[in-house]
Amino acid sequence: MNAPGTVDRYAVLGHPVAHSRSPAIHAAFAAQTGQLLDYGRLECPLNGFADSVRRFAAGGARGCNVTVPFKFEALALAAQASDRAQLAGAANTLRFDADGWFADNTDGVGLVRDLEHNASWPLAGRSLLLVGAGGASAGVLGPLLAARPARLMLVNRTPDKATALVARHRDWAERHGVALTAGSLGDAALAPAFDTVLNASASSLAGAASPVPARVLAPQALAVDLMYGAAAAPFLAWAVAAGAQGRDGLGMLVEQAAEAFLLWRGLRPDTAPVLRSLRMQVDGT
Repeated sequence: MNAPGTVDRYAVLGHPVAHSRSPAIHAAFAAQTGQLLDYGRLECPLNGFADSVRRFAAGGARGCNVTVPFKFEALALAAQASDRAQLAGAANTLRFDADGWFADNTDGVGLVRDLEHNASWPLAGRSLLLVGAGGASAGVLGPLLAARPARLMLVNRTPDKATALVARHRDWAERHGVALTAGSLGDAALAPAFDTVLNASASSLAGAASPVPARVLAPQALAVDLMYGAAAAPFLAWAVAAGAQGRDGLGMLVEQAAEAFLLWRGLRPDTAPVLRSLRMQVDGT
């Protein structure tokens, strides 16, 4: 909470960040909850993230969000970290506590909440295919497993990366009763079809439709791209053409922001009106 007469400062840090919708999202949350805060963007040099964060904190800021490509560095700067950030090996949220910075990763819980609450798609007992083994998958894998699907297969163009990420989550998967496997993109097509396919790969940034063939989709499957807007359009078109339901990552963006806001301010905002407003801005629906 604010000290009397003060406006608390936050920002999203990354490279690049000019496109980020986080300032608008947090401004909406602040207005809704009556919080006084200023949330901006701070583009960091690729070799100067740590110094940028330290200067921002030294200037009186209370916390920040972190986006690509600095999420792995962000975790290393914190004195304490949430279990989910430690499991992911990356952080997207920092809180500048007086006794040491605290790191969290809200990406995965944001994705799960969007699917289960906004899309009415409970994950318990389902079969999940997660495509990609980079930072995005690292951030969401733990919370996806905690939602207790029956099985989850992680595939990547270079299967060694998928194997390493699965190995780090093996005990977590067993604790939640999930059959967790890793493989190559080609292995996904050889497995039984999945009712939930999540694209966390870089294919959308390259304008590709999907890194896996349509036969990975079970009838009436949900296909989710963690990107949104124009970047997600080819994947969503591929999903619909294959008879699946398509969903982009806009809801995840809003929900992970709400988790960060809760960490900073101790209040959970209502995400529904913010998501509706963003949806109209992004695609006019």
